Amino acid sequence: MSAQLHIYADPKLTAEALSRHTLAILEESLSGEGDVSFAVSGGSTPALLFQKLAESRFKWDRVHLFWVDERVVPPNDPQSNFRLAEEHFILPCHFHRRNVHRVHGEQRPEVAARHYVDEIREFFRLGPGELPHFDLMHRGIGADAHTASLFPGEPLIEDRDRIAAAVFIEKLNQWRVTLLPGVLLAAHHTAMLACGEDKAEPVRAVFKEEYNPMKYPAQIVVHHGRRIVWFLDEAAAKYIR
Repeated sequence: MSAQLHIYADPKLTAEALSRHTLAILEESLSGEGDVSFAVSGGSTPALLFQKLAESRFKWDRVHLFWVDERVVPPNDPQSNFRLAEEHFILPCHFHRRNVHRVHGEQRPEVAARHYVDEIREFFRLGPGELPHFDLMHRGIGADAHTASLFPGEPLIEDRDRIAAAVFIEKLNQWRVTLLPGVLLAAHHTAMLACGEDKAEPVRAVFKEEYNPMKYPAQIVVHHGRRIVWFLDEAAAKYIR
């Protein structure tokens, strides 16, 4: 297991630390000639992170944004991960629209997933059977140890070959589009963000329980990913300190 752990007093300090880490990784990735790819997630703590990133004087013109997962809702829906990023990050940072590769959640789930895969393939210039390697991926963990939109018991947890898919979350009665494990594992850098006492038990399970990703999906990258850094507040980390 190659994960690094950084623990801070509260969500605000955790978001600030992840912001610094993010900018350092992106700066390093931009040292070459090409553009860089950055996959983000939704949630209350990512909103704090987006605000911190927007306060920086970083030049975002060569950064392309993608989403780890998205709810199948219109882009102006309050549940939309895109909307969250747009309000707190994309608009304040004046991202070029051509650099924003959102999931079109206003479409039917299977259509949205297919279009998202096509856009990823085009950006990364992928050949048949190839997977993208995102420069940086931000992910979280749910109270049930799900990550991306891969919930416990989901058969797609075993899928290492495809890029993204539509998935129906029965307990939420909701369709989502999510990147799949092969892509999560292939990221050059992964930052995991978890804050709050409701994340303490899933974080403990991911690190302490026997490997069983069908029960604890977030174990996938912890055990098999590379260059993983966890950013936790004290409440989320209380069982692993």
